[in-house]
Amino acid sequence: MTGDAASHALGIEVRDVSAGAATATMTVRADMVNGHGITHGAFVFAVADTAFACACNSHGPLTVAAAVDITFVASSRAGDVLEARAVERTRFGRSGIYDVTVSRGDVVIAEFRGTSRTIREDTA
Repeated sequence: MTGDAASHALGIEVRDVSAGAATATMTVRADMVNGHGITHGAFVFAVADTAFACACNSHGPLTVAAAVDITFVASSRAGDVLEARAVERTRFGRSGIYDVTVSRGDVVIAEFRGTSRTIREDTA
């Protein structure tokens, strides 16, 4: 995360990382809402993607997204704090499947499923 300029610029904070899991948060700013006054989907995706990236890279080898799908369930607005919790479902060969739930308090905002691909065994 040290070199992740995009996540830092968006104010995304990684709260916890463990083997195959991660939690990230982001406070929705006024410049992150669309013309309807709700959080632009790209920003909801971004906080989910950051948690996904941390979870799938928690094992060490350099791992990237191969495919993702997101379903938006509810809206959020400026000032809301979004929390993305990623959990590994399975790893097989150089791939893995991760589920990320983005919520605002007890309200689910989005469900994200990502497939990862390890591209290099060493991170050095």
